[in-house]
Amino acid sequence: MRNKLRQVNARAFVAALFVVLSVFAPAQARQGPAVAKERARATAPEWVRGGVIYEIYPRQFSDAGNFAGVTAQLDRLKELGANVLWLMPVHPIGQEKKKGPVGSPYAVRDYYAVNPDYGTPADLKRLVSEAHRRGLKVIIDIVANHTSWDSVMMKTPEFYVRDASGKITYPHDWSDVAELNYDNPALRRYMIDMLKFWLREYDMDGFRCDVAGEVPTDFWEQARAELDKVKPDIVMLAESDKPELLVRAFDLDYSWPLHGTLNDVMFGRKPAGALRETWEADAAKYPSGALRMRFSDNHDERRAVARFGEGGALAASALMFTLDGVPMLYNGMEVGDTTESGDPALFYRLPVFWPIEKRRPEFPRFYRQMIALRKSHTAFTRGGLAWLRNSDESRVVTFARRDDREEILVAINFSNRPFEGTLEAPAGAAFTDITPDTADNKRVRPVTLPALSLDAWGYRIFVRQK
Repeated sequence: MRNKLRQVNARAFVAALFVVLSVFAPAQARQGPAVAKERARATAPEWVRGGVIYEIYPRQFSDAGNFAGVTAQLDRLKELGANVLWLMPVHPIGQEKKKGPVGSPYAVRDYYAVNPDYGTPADLKRLVSEAHRRGLKVIIDIVANHTSWDSVMMKTPEFYVRDASGKITYPHDWSDVAELNYDNPALRRYMIDMLKFWLREYDMDGFRCDVAGEVPTDFWEQARAELDKVKPDIVMLAESDKPELLVRAFDLDYSWPLHGTLNDVMFGRKPAGALRETWEADAAKYPSGALRMRFSDNHDERRAVARFGEGGALAASALMFTLDGVPMLYNGMEVGDTTESGDPALFYRLPVFWPIEKRRPEFPRFYRQMIALRKSHTAFTRGGLAWLRNSDESRVVTFARRDDREEILVAINFSNRPFEGTLEAPAGAAFTDITPDTADNKRVRPVTLPALSLDAWGYRIFVRQK
């Protein structure tokens, strides 16, 4: 009997201990359904929720390849409708074990310095102040997971992770960088102080954090608590799809799974309906109210025009600009820029070919009008999303964006064949076609919902007031 009591008491003790440990578990242990039941941070500024992020690679953005080249185009970017300018790493690039002729901007040599190829600290401060004068926000890339091998931080070798033999090591197969050790409290203090520096000295509006999921979540949570005291209306964007990061540290993250599914759909590996499945799977595991960044192009991949063709690239953007979340443009997308290979040229000098706009005039028309459409309809930026059925979900996706004032229906054809069919919509409802006009002469087609016609790679958007 005593043995049985001891067993019962032991089990009770273990159970109680498990509860206590669960409550005080480190942030990085929170996973899956437990995270999905929490609420995401509700502090993302309205300029983020209702905005458009524009990623800038200073080396490629202009012929000058520097900060002044970005400042010179601020009026154009404002006219385009972007309001959050994300500058890829502005720091000096490591030269030891570098990739390509000029090295990777994600191999940072000094977090406190500015890449001299881009200009001086004064040039960067002028860029930020001129952007602010136009109502634009500026965030910079922070590469917190690793540094270059010739980093100034190598003077403190205990800041780095070591392998079994005691040598400083690198993450994954990224041999051009050395991995930082977040088990070291001194490193954490160094990194948080560095982030504060950019807010105080340069008046930055936040950070895009490279491979944020590789850095411990509790570090980001500590950092965010301290950064908010310096400047409370910043935004933190995680390059990650790790749900726990959006609970207390970040305002939004990358919708990488949806991006991967988009590639599969465009290459014919999956039906268009897989986009809905991926969206629903993400929604089930993310905190309530989580904000995601939507994108079809970025600096890590071949350009969207090269991957999908012109029509496919616009269809992909039509999806990303009408889904929930915050859309992102990578520099040159708005004119259909690409190279012969489509290479993003991360480790090379290859400026955006802006004159391509004359050959692809539908691109700037599309993006200007699509961004204006988002700004004029709150259902896109604050409304809910409901997927709708259609008569060929192997090729077409249809969904509704709704708020308390209006209902918007979106239909996109992800194939090179025209679509004639139906979608799930009230017959005879008074919808108005508000599809962006990207052609020289707009073809006016009657709205006959639920009957629907789409060109190859076509998209149509309809609205009605409630």
